[in-house]
Amino acid sequence: MDSQFYFPFGQSLKKVEQNDRSTKEAFVLGVYASAVHARWIDKNGKQKIAALAVASEPEIFWRGENAEEIINGIQIPSEIGKLTLPKDIRLNGPSGRALDEKYLKPLNLSRKTTWLCDLLPYSRVNENQKSAIEKHYTQDLVESFGLPKATIPEFDKKELNSESRREEILIELEHSKAEKLILLGDLPIKWFLRFYDKRFNTLSQFGDTTDEYGQEREIKINNKTYNVIALCHPRQADRLGNSSAKWGELHDEWIKQKHRTANMH
Repeated sequence: MDSQFYFPFGQSLKKVEQNDRSTKEAFVLGVYASAVHARWIDKNGKQKIAALAVASEPEIFWRGENAEEIINGIQIPSEIGKLTLPKDIRLNGPSGRALDEKYLKPLNLSRKTTWLCDLLPYSRVNENQKSAIEKHYTQDLVESFGLPKATIPEFDKKELNSESRREEILIELEHSKAEKLILLGDLPIKWFLRFYDKRFNTLSQFGDTTDEYGQEREIKINNKTYNVIALCHPRQADRLGNSSAKWGELHDEWIKQKHRTANMH
């Protein structure tokens, strides 16, 4: 799929996957890859878009490092303005930072000991991005300045139902030699785990009380037993955009419990 789809201003969509493929303690499965966001201002310095997705994230669960360098590398005609870092620097890499602080750290894990994976290893456009592109990155603009058309697909949950992708994830999981499997939110349960254990289809089925949330369960996947921990998506834990207060609070309590347990040892 690389290079078949383009962001506004011409960066091609890239596959985002784990680079360090050495043996790991844990395997994290998320939903889909993120993107680098830039602020687009016109030639008079007036803001057109506060945060426009302009490139695939440079690494899986990216933390926002070198965002300015990446953005500065994207050339746009001076007549239509320039791309800069968004005013809110937290817009780049929020899920990656949340993963480190609110998932790996409480479990005494790090990037070095964890294999990261997404159901969909490509960035997708959400509704806000789509409407911003339709409003400002118009067909007229594209034609007038010889710009590439923006063609990154919208996120569609249906595309997660892919047997070939499940096979790829299973190969990564087995290659990682991880014994712990961490699932982020409903979708990795529904579109991966459920095919190996029919008991689970949603996060709630793992438990939505402080006693049950985040507890390890032994689950067999392709004849190997894993310690599975189902947690809410980083969007919930870090209150990013539309998020559920219930899951955020359960996750906060889970972190506190982990902290208390660590201090007892």
